[in-house]
Amino acid sequence: MRVRFRITALSLASTLVLITGCATTFRPRTPFVLNYETPVDAPLQQRVEEIDARLRAKYGIAPEQTDVGVLDLNRSRLAMIHPDQIEYAASVAKVGILFAYFKLHPEAATQLDSETQHELGLMIKASSNEMAAKYSRLMGLREIQQVLNEAGFYDASRGGGIWVGKHYGPNSERIGDPVADHSHAVTVRQLLRFYWLLEHDQLISPAASRKMREIFTSPEVPHDDLKFVKGLAGRGLTIRRKWGSYEDWLHDTAVIEGPHRRYVLVGLTHHVRGDEYLEELAREVDDLMAGHASAPATDAVTAILQRQTQELVDAITSGSAEVWDRLLDAAPSSPRKTVPSPRRRRC
Repeated sequence: MRVRFRITALSLASTLVLITGCATTFRPRTPFVLNYETPVDAPLQQRVEEIDARLRAKYGIAPEQTDVGVLDLNRSRLAMIHPDQIEYAASVAKVGILFAYFKLHPEAATQLDSETQHELGLMIKASSNEMAAKYSRLMGLREIQQVLNEAGFYDASRGGGIWVGKHYGPNSERIGDPVADHSHAVTVRQLLRFYWLLEHDQLISPAASRKMREIFTSPEVPHDDLKFVKGLAGRGLTIRRKWGSYEDWLHDTAVIEGPHRRYVLVGLTHHVRGDEYLEELAREVDDLMAGHASAPATDAVTAILQRQTQELVDAITSGSAEVWDRLLDAAPSSPRKTVPSPRRRRC
């Protein structure tokens, strides 16, 4: 039975390859890594640039006043505008405080008390300056930044990244970042990387990642109805986000999940109409990721078949007993004839 199922699976893979086109080549996937050499996905990049240009023209925003990142968590597609342009972060840099807390308190991943979890939820979801200052003072600014630097979230030679150089609130020491002298700073690339690692259980550890996602979710703390959340209202989406506002630095960052899409969206603006831009950016990117503004239906079907075939080929070529056991468990229990291998054809 096990041998017969493997033969059937191979035949199915061959059939799908023929359906989706002779020129398509399927190989085992290389694990996705987001670093300074990661290429963008050309079609997605073009669409995101078009959205950004259209919205900037509508609101009178200059090209250097917006930074955008989109990372498809399902298909590992990436698009970025000004990925390493450092910006004053406002409250978005509070993600650095959260990261440092779990790094410096490894026991928090499995033994975090409910009061601390709630307070960290207020810092992230409600953007509480009081809670941010409480935990940054507990650890120290230099200790927080050392942890961020060691994890690669800030590199002055690459344009900067996530920087926490001031306690949120009055009467704080200030340490400016080496690139732009911001007290709090972020870049699109490092925010995308933060969320990618968080969503793939790679931010410190799987347990720490799960606990941090719980903090981002914090169902007892309501979302602030502005920026991405306001723009996506009524769509039935799950949103884990960290926004920030100070004067005309208006930002939002989020993991967004809905039917047929799961992605990270980062929007950083330095303009008085930034909130309006971010609301429309969220709507248009969500339409794009949901397929409402996608290529013709035939192209979409081909893409789905190719993706499913690649997943099957990955499973077959892995040789993992665990993978085969899972496939066998999903196979019908009633006897079925083996699907014959398709005849070769010239392409």
